[in-house]
Amino acid sequence: MITNEIKLPIGVQEELDKVSKIAGYLWDREWAERNAGNISLNLTSFFEKEELKDQGPFIEFDFPKEVGGFVLFITGTGCYLRSLIDKIDEAACILYINEEATGYSIIWGGKSKGFGPTCELISHASIHLFNSINNPSHIAVLHTHPLELIVMSHHELFQDEEKLNNSLWKMCPEIRVFVPRGVHCTPYALSSTEALAKVTIEAFKTRDVSLWEKHGATATGEDIEKAWDYLDVANKGAKLLLMSWSAGFEPAGLSNNQLKELEQFL
Repeated sequence: MITNEIKLPIGVQEELDKVSKIAGYLWDREWAERNAGNISLNLTSFFEKEELKDQGPFIEFDFPKEVGGFVLFITGTGCYLRSLIDKIDEAACILYINEEATGYSIIWGGKSKGFGPTCELISHASIHLFNSINNPSHIAVLHTHPLELIVMSHHELFQDEEKLNNSLWKMCPEIRVFVPRGVHCTPYALSSTEALAKVTIEAFKTRDVSLWEKHGATATGEDIEKAWDYLDVANKGAKLLLMSWSAGFEPAGLSNNQLKELEQFL
């Protein structure tokens, strides 16, 4: 059990409050069964490096060397996202990666017995590294299991990314406007592997959402609420499409001219 405790900057506490709120949404939606899903935040800009030295025991870990000095909030392995609602310091931690990127120290949280960061730590660190270079305003990463999007990853449309996105965008204007780059059909890769991190980063080069085949979906955002929005809106498209099929008809969808008209809002 980690017993360290540093005083959190006000801005960090505000971000953690958002995490607790979104965790409630995930549980209510049935997107976070048992210990499914994970959340992380790049909080590096909120801290002074000097105050982080000699905080907590050092744990060796092989990170990409470029993430040396990062400060990350991240959920724990085996922890339930629903616990983030009222026990966030037990189900998650804030860790400081040393400058050499050879390991980390937990500087806050991680209070549950036997706590350790999620096994997807390498994936999250790699995504934060990618965003720090290519999309620095995006500090949040959310991986969860949106029901209808997962169903779509089993459908033949998943094999044609352009057709899948067109089918989702056509369901209502908000999907075209608020998920403008669409969903990436990310091929299956084993959880907690470098291969999964690589295909997910590749997805974010062109799309807003990485739909992991037969698994779940991941998005990033300026904060955890914005990351949630990408997944929420994309999943609405999948849900409307599946509802139409369940009712026995192929939806008419927005026309190409109507979709083109919406580009003024992108």
